[in-house]
Amino acid sequence: MERDQTEELRALQDTLYFIGGKWRIPVINSICNGNRRFREIERSIPGITTRMLSKELKDMELNKLVKRTVYPETPVLIEYEPTEYCRTFGNIIQEMINWGREHRRVIVGDR
Repeated sequence: MERDQTEELRALQDTLYFIGGKWRIPVINSICNGNRRFREIERSIPGITTRMLSKELKDMELNKLVKRTVYPETPVLIEYEPTEYCRTFGNIIQEMINWGREHRRVIVGDR
């Protein structure tokens, strides 16, 4: 079967755009690990600013990766949860974690 390199490159670029940036994967990981409220997510990711987290969550909602639910309480309660579509990325994230661990062992082991 002949591979379509143009299509493969486009798919890789789409994936890199999706995971690009410093915060997207940590936000997905936090939400998939059970953090639902904004402050919980924020506290679970050292170094992320409130503004950046807000931007990432809005972008992820637009891209159908998280579902935002507003509960009409006082004060207003907002929760985020991963969509089924977002969860399809879980295996990729796990493989990235595994690769990162192995890479660290290789690099640190060479010293």
